[in-house]
Amino acid sequence: MKHRGKALSAAAAMIAKAGVAVVFLAGFTSYFWPGGFLTPAIICTLGLVFLVFVLWFFRDPESRVPAGSDLVVAPAHGLVDVIDTITAPEPMSGSCRRISIFLSVFDVHVQQAPVGGEVLLVRHKPGQFLNAMKTESAELNENVLIVFQSNDPEGAVVGVRLIAGLIARRILPWVRLKESIAKGERISMIQFGSRVDLYLPTDAEVLVKVGTRVVGGTTAIAKIPAA
Repeated sequence: MKHRGKALSAAAAMIAKAGVAVVFLAGFTSYFWPGGFLTPAIICTLGLVFLVFVLWFFRDPESRVPAGSDLVVAPAHGLVDVIDTITAPEPMSGSCRRISIFLSVFDVHVQQAPVGGEVLLVRHKPGQFLNAMKTESAELNENVLIVFQSNDPEGAVVGVRLIAGLIARRILPWVRLKESIAKGERISMIQFGSRVDLYLPTDAEVLVKVGTRVVGGTTAIAKIPAA
């Protein structure tokens, strides 16, 4: 599948930077603070703990996309905490159904395509870094909007908004304009706790409810009637 291994590459980059910092700090304390509390052994132990955390946080399980051409899958791993109808973001028009998924720091942070089709838009919007548990963070926080022209289900325009949080301050979209993507394939990663909004046509049948835990690329989250 597309973009496999990118989460691991991001983890490797972070581990490499942390490794340099550990070596420098261990050498610095050994030379300038011999016998101090922060010994090289303690620093290396903390570095090992950080290594384990990063490898766990950047995990990237394979999706198990359910059969059904009318199905929309969850774009993220997390907890559904908002289902409502709002004004659709451009280039969608009119109203849309919104399903908002909160990602805690313990959830997988790789996102998947909710539908198969072509990428119509990848748009970054700077903003604040409010706690992602607040629903208003969707409007005020830094975010990236990805819009798909779906061919699976056929004919729908579907949007996904990747929203930064209080801790999550780096959004890594992996798809590009005009790229073709299959349902359930990897599209992005948000580093640390955050929120993902899914925008669907108003005639979509929502298959989850507030409080449902969903698995990105695997949980059937809605049905869109054939065009």
